[in-house]
Amino acid sequence: MWSADEIAELCYLHYRTRLPKQGKPDRNREWTSLAAVVKVESAIQREVLPSPGNLQVTKEVVAMGTGTKCIGQNKMRKTGDVLNDSHAEIVAKRSFQRYLLHQMWLAASHQQCSIFIPGTETGKWKLKPNIIFVFFSSHTPCGDASIIPISEPENQLSKPVTGDDAAGQSAECISNHDRLGPEDKRKSEKMASNHIIKRMKTDDDDYSSVITEDLAVQQVSVKRDGDTNPKSCECSAEIQTANKETGLGRPKVVDIYRTGAKCVPGELGDARIPGLGYHCVGLLRVKPGRGDRTCSMSCSDKLARWNVLGCQGALLMHFLQYPLYLSAIIVGKCPYSQEAMRRAIIERCQHISFLPDGFLTHEVKLLQSDLRFEHSRQAIQEVQTNSRTKLVPCSAAISWSAVPEQPLDVTSDGFRQGTTKKGIGSHQSRSKICKVELFHTFQKLVTSISQEDLPDTLRMKTLETYWDYKEAALNYQEAWKVLRSQALTGWVKNAKEYLRFT
Repeated sequence: MWSADEIAELCYLHYRTRLPKQGKPDRNREWTSLAAVVKVESAIQREVLPSPGNLQVTKEVVAMGTGTKCIGQNKMRKTGDVLNDSHAEIVAKRSFQRYLLHQMWLAASHQQCSIFIPGTETGKWKLKPNIIFVFFSSHTPCGDASIIPISEPENQLSKPVTGDDAAGQSAECISNHDRLGPEDKRKSEKMASNHIIKRMKTDDDDYSSVITEDLAVQQVSVKRDGDTNPKSCECSAEIQTANKETGLGRPKVVDIYRTGAKCVPGELGDARIPGLGYHCVGLLRVKPGRGDRTCSMSCSDKLARWNVLGCQGALLMHFLQYPLYLSAIIVGKCPYSQEAMRRAIIERCQHISFLPDGFLTHEVKLLQSDLRFEHSRQAIQEVQTNSRTKLVPCSAAISWSAVPEQPLDVTSDGFRQGTTKKGIGSHQSRSKICKVELFHTFQKLVTSISQEDLPDTLRMKTLETYWDYKEAALNYQEAWKVLRSQALTGWVKNAKEYLRFT
């Protein structure tokens, strides 16, 4: 049907041919990240059902995003007209929601070219059975999925991966070793050869042992009074297994790639022990900002959420009979771990129960391509090997949606590129995928449908603000409540004041 390389190649071609030079990085000094959603449509012939291997499909990029930046908490606005999170995955997902809103309008207008067909409930729609969506990212998602082992043969000395800017990076993982000062590097080397016990202080002044033995597993179990489910902080099973099997000729794990994403406030934090114990896995994280803390959850966390709630968001759930799940997530050539991806996106939420009908912990396929993105950090680094110019992440983000009107959007600092301080707040300064613009597109969809054809959650209702409409999607909100209470307990939610715009 399709392969990871075919999807990657299609996305890279779309990036080269359909996105403008404006917003792309300067190859001499900048890099960026790319993400996209690809529609895969099977050509089902009723007379002859071909075997799965011979099934003919058409592949089309329907949404794309580039970007590596987030705005800090102090730059957030109560008018919904700024993009808080411009990491490529989030730009692509919001661009996808714009595409879905257009497709829903086509369905409601009774146009056969829509991806949706009528559901069994009034005003509800469902995806055509021969269509799936595949998510592509040129890089491993920032946060938990980026905490992956660095391994090498035992007879080879460690050569750490170069990393120059943890705060600005999206998810191009960085070796912990590179960020250490001389003293920490000495400690790291000492820990590699000695059996030692350190103690980590937790928030409530209890102490827990952290045991490190020949770079094997480090595990901390934090048990607080009254806790029935103690939180645990541990190295991944992949690191444990690799080190147990080093005698069998397996490469030895010598370090981990780091993520720039920080643990959420008030929750269990990283041990920050040089070497394998620097990070704890399975934790919720917020994206780093330049000085000012952001309120944006890591891409790993957001993908885990989409894998239970769907990619459509609360507003579109009014019109959908079932959540819209991604069938596969493909990552381009970069540092990658199947175990870390599975842990971050699927396993953290696998145990939850009592979700409303239609919602589930989706078993999304996780794949990697062997094709590298031409503007990735690593690709640019290789080209600039002998240059003394410091590489920096591109400040712009590009959004593209398969919609007829203004499919393209280039932003910087959350606003359309070129916006002046005086222009902030004007209609021209808004990205087409900011909250208020997507909300207005949704409202136009609602008003285009007669009252009797609206779903129950919208029929004869007096709803005004963005918050009102989101809260009225009852099954979505119930699923989100269950997910937050059972798995993503430390999720940083935006205050209501940022959602009460019209």
